[in-house]
Amino acid sequence: MRPGLSVEELKPVYARVAPRYDRQHALITAKSDERGRTMVVQHTVREGDVVLDCGAGTGSTGIMAANRAGPRGRVTLFDLSEQMLEVARRRVASSGLGGHVDFRSGDMVHLPFDDGAFDVVLSTYSLCPLYDPVQGALEMYRVTKPGGKIGTAHSTEPAGRLLKALGNAVENVAWRFPGLSMGCRAVDVLPALEKAGGQIVMKRRIGVPLWPFLVFVVQKPVL
Repeated sequence: MRPGLSVEELKPVYARVAPRYDRQHALITAKSDERGRTMVVQHTVREGDVVLDCGAGTGSTGIMAANRAGPRGRVTLFDLSEQMLEVARRRVASSGLGGHVDFRSGDMVHLPFDDGAFDVVLSTYSLCPLYDPVQGALEMYRVTKPGGKIGTAHSTEPAGRLLKALGNAVENVAWRFPGLSMGCRAVDVLPALEKAGGQIVMKRRIGVPLWPFLVFVVQKPVL
C-alpha cells in the first residue's frame, strides 16, 4: 500500500478542491461513487438511528443518511477539512435537514467520541487518503454500538495482474498532482475489522476496472 499524505499535506489539498469536489469525484469515478454511497446507506441506516459519517466531506452520504434516519434520528458529519464541511453546511441548510444534523472537525484516526456512541458509522471514500486507514477503521469500530453497523466504500486494487499494473501506473502519474489524486490510493481495512470481531453483512466491488471500490458493511457483535 502506498504511504498516505500527512494531515498537514491533506488539509490544503481539500481546502482547494472543496468547491469542485463533487463534480471532480463523480467524473473520475464515472459516477460509481454515488452508487457506493447509496449502497452503504441502504444497508446500514434505519429510522431513528444515531449516525456518524466519518470523512463526511461535502455531505453527500450524510444527507442520504439523515433522510433515511428521519426526524427521530441524528447524524454527525465529521471531517478533517473545514472547507469541505462548509460546503456540507450549505447543502444541509438547503435540504431542510439542519435540525438533526451536527458538524465536527478532526482526525479520523483519533475520533473525539465515546466508545459505542453511534448506531451506525459510515465512511465513503474517506479511508483512501487517510495516513493510517487501518487505525481509522478501528476507530470507527470503537465508536459503534454493539449490534451496530459500519458501512464503508473505499478504493481497492484492480482485479488481475495486468489491470493492477495499469492502475499502479495511472496512480503514479496522478500522485504527482495532489489536487487530482486528492491523496487517494487503494487501501485494505476489512481484515482488521474482522480481527476485531466484525461480521461481514455485505461485500461488493463496484466502479471502473482501473479504479474500483470495495463496498462493505460490517456488524459489531453484541457482547
